[in-house]
Amino acid sequence: MTKLSVNINKIATLRNSRGGDVPNVVEFARDAQRFGAEGITIHPRPDERHIRYQDAYDLKPEVNTEYNIEGNPIPKFMDMVLEVKPTQVTLVPDAEDAITSNAGWDTVKHKDFLIDVIKEFKNNGIRTSIFVDPDLHQIEGAKATGTDRIELYTEAYAHQYKLGNKEGIKPYMACAGLANALQLGINAGHDLSLDNIKYFKENITGLLEVSIGHALIAESLYLGAENVIKMYLDKLK
Repeated sequence: MTKLSVNINKIATLRNSRGGDVPNVVEFARDAQRFGAEGITIHPRPDERHIRYQDAYDLKPEVNTEYNIEGNPIPKFMDMVLEVKPTQVTLVPDAEDAITSNAGWDTVKHKDFLIDVIKEFKNNGIRTSIFVDPDLHQIEGAKATGTDRIELYTEAYAHQYKLGNKEGIKPYMACAGLANALQLGINAGHDLSLDNIKYFKENITGLLEVSIGHALIAESLYLGAENVIKMYLDKLK
């Protein structure tokens, strides 16, 4: 079964909008795991506009499933990850002014940089994953960096699925096939939702983990977090 990691950035966004501690991100992480989530994901950015660096430390003793920290490996981010030592670090080439992640790595252009970063994390016992577009050339490039896994950037799939074009899954199927052949683990994330997750799961061989935040939190406003997490788990069986 594919694991569900709940991205709690939007809980932090709501908290920060009032300047207090409601909702509490640590409490939500505890509850998400109690409801069945098999991982917690956070994505701190340099301006700390949602998840703060301190949250990464506060969450460490409370995450008893998989702890995944995403982000651009600038020095501050790398220092934090090496101190917290999560289960997994997912490298994302975010621009500082990006509203959300909007592209994968050019694993060929940035090969040497990624090799150095990944080696540092792996030497400290942290599993590594690289955020990549569904492009065979980039999957091959990812293999050359020494990463343990890739995370397929699924915005294009989600957009095509919403338009009724299920052919949008094909590049992802091809990339999954290559990743499996290269013995790269496969994660996925971005714009996955209750509507499109089942079809994606059914067609991506070897899908180990999905990270879902925005849609899951939005769906929880109507259906409740416990119900929504259980619905995702059912679709991921």
